[in-house]
Amino acid sequence: MITKFLEYIAIERHYSPQTVKAYGDDLQDWCSYLGIALEQFDPRMVDEDDVKAWMLYMIDEQGHSARSVKRRLSAVRSLYKFMLRVGIIERDITQRIIPPKADKPLPTFFREKEMERATAFDHAGDDFESIRNNLIIEMLYQTGMRQAELLNLSITDIDLSQAQIRVLGKRRKERIVPIGQALIQQIKDYTACREYELEACLQQDEGRDTPDNTTFYSLPFFIHFDSHNIPRALTKTRLYRIVTGRMGEVSSLEKHSPHVLRHTFATTMLNNGADIRTIQTLLGHASLGTTQIYTHTTFDKVKEAYQQAHPRAKKDNKEQ
Repeated sequence: MITKFLEYIAIERHYSPQTVKAYGDDLQDWCSYLGIALEQFDPRMVDEDDVKAWMLYMIDEQGHSARSVKRRLSAVRSLYKFMLRVGIIERDITQRIIPPKADKPLPTFFREKEMERATAFDHAGDDFESIRNNLIIEMLYQTGMRQAELLNLSITDIDLSQAQIRVLGKRRKERIVPIGQALIQQIKDYTACREYELEACLQQDEGRDTPDNTTFYSLPFFIHFDSHNIPRALTKTRLYRIVTGRMGEVSSLEKHSPHVLRHTFATTMLNNGADIRTIQTLLGHASLGTTQIYTHTTFDKVKEAYQQAHPRAKKDNKEQ
């Protein structure tokens, strides 16, 4: 029966040889658990409890991940759907089996000391790129914006009098993010430098049209100047290089992308007592479940604080 199923997905469904082999290996694993050869498989010998027991065996005894168990279960499900379609069985015993949920990888984040080094005075400079790059690092860290949100930011989205930034997120959903006085000053410094550089371009090449007949002042907030000294919108690639270059100097993490700064914002807020729903709002998450993944990254700090503060925990630590 299993051989016919493998022939069916290879010939009629045109699955690749690699996929057919993977299905065959997973079904071989299933039969090995049942204590039979592939050719001996008989669906009348098996019920739902056997499938559930096999899943537990893979997790508890073999140490397979939830993702691996889910893949193997998928092969068995496909086999039963085939047998149901050709009339060999009347009921699919895998239909009500719930596969284990694959664990989402915990978000990586920079430590506070790493952020302090990344934004220290030794990165300060009075040239345009230094001022812009410092602001980019701080803005991503202090607002939790996605890189696309930062790149699309307009100067009109920033309200310094109200100490807030309007962010246009996914599906054009708008949110307001508050900012502190230190970041406000950096924004003022960059804005003044940006205007000075743009005015210099206009005076240098008066009357020259910019690409696509757009004006200098319709550009996004964050810009760069190309080899011809023409202002352009900052690209995703340039932003990535700015962030990874700076964070790579201070952190040993494998990832140094702008999104890690977003993770760092959320983790820092949680570690310092912010409410999870507040962080959900600031990040622009539609679901609280998406935000709750950050609670796992802060558990070690909570555990450490507990062990330091609770008298019984202190006693247990001493006894150990």
